[in-house]
Amino acid sequence: MKKAGVSSILIAVILLVLGVIAEAQQPKKVPRIGYLSSGDPASESARSEGVRLALRELGYIEGQNVAFEYRYAERKQDRSPELTAELVRLKVDIIVVAGGSGWVQAVKNTTKTIPIVMVGVGGDPVKAGLVESLARPGGNVTGVTLLTRELGGKRLELFKEAVPKLARVAVFYDPANQNSIAEVKEVLPPVAGALGLTLRSWEVRNADGFERVFVALNKERPDGLYVPPGGPLIFANVKRVANFALKSRLPSMYNIREAIDAGGLMYYGADLADSYRRVAYYVDRILKGAKPADLPVEQPTKFELVINLKTAKQIGLTIPQSMLYRADKVIK
Repeated sequence: MKKAGVSSILIAVILLVLGVIAEAQQPKKVPRIGYLSSGDPASESARSEGVRLALRELGYIEGQNVAFEYRYAERKQDRSPELTAELVRLKVDIIVVAGGSGWVQAVKNTTKTIPIVMVGVGGDPVKAGLVESLARPGGNVTGVTLLTRELGGKRLELFKEAVPKLARVAVFYDPANQNSIAEVKEVLPPVAGALGLTLRSWEVRNADGFERVFVALNKERPDGLYVPPGGPLIFANVKRVANFALKSRLPSMYNIREAIDAGGLMYYGADLADSYRRVAYYVDRILKGAKPADLPVEQPTKFELVINLKTAKQIGLTIPQSMLYRADKVIK
């Protein structure tokens, strides 16, 4: 009886050990992150790299214990349903949406269950119907908003400070973009009045419309050009706008960071690098079991003023030294 008891215990121990070994040998599930960008790989690479580096600091290493599925719409809004459907079919654990509210809404329309982390939304996500409130999103969407439209007044003030002789300002906007309309019609006029500025807004409905406006501006010769948030149309043509302003020796202010690298004069807005790094926090919390409904949407805490001094010299503009001291980055 004693031998039988010992044998039973020995068999039980062996089975337990074998079970532990088998479990250890089974590959662990690697979480998959869908990354949907409204842009293209070239323009998005620096931002997505910031997300990867921030995740690495939290212990997530791409190719080892986390995988990414990248999809780029290249500014074509109609591709969002198709690309989102691909990510849903791949059964990703989270979808990071790097684009405006329209892109987030398209993903939200496709899936009500996969957590969505947004970054790049310039307007109010509550007004856009993406979340119930910033503190309690309530659905499967959370993330970071950039406050693009709300910064319009500050952007105009900085423009006037950098170009003291500024009096007449041309403003481009896409009438199909709600953020663009709200900034041009509601945010900018009272600030312009207080600064003694006259605004002249120009609608641009398609890519061909830019040349028409360029011709008109060459005749009117305003003192500056202001480019508000304009969605895919403005973003896709921002290099053309910056090039026109440079050739026309026209000071220009943008809410699109890429415009400065293309020769634009000034950018003011949320620190995009900081906002994209913050995406890693949401990914980490969700992978550890948190629900998007319970993770508050964050507003930016760091902002960036960039001045292209090289452009200023090319258009014959002297930027006050006080402005250069305040700039977070000066391109020489």
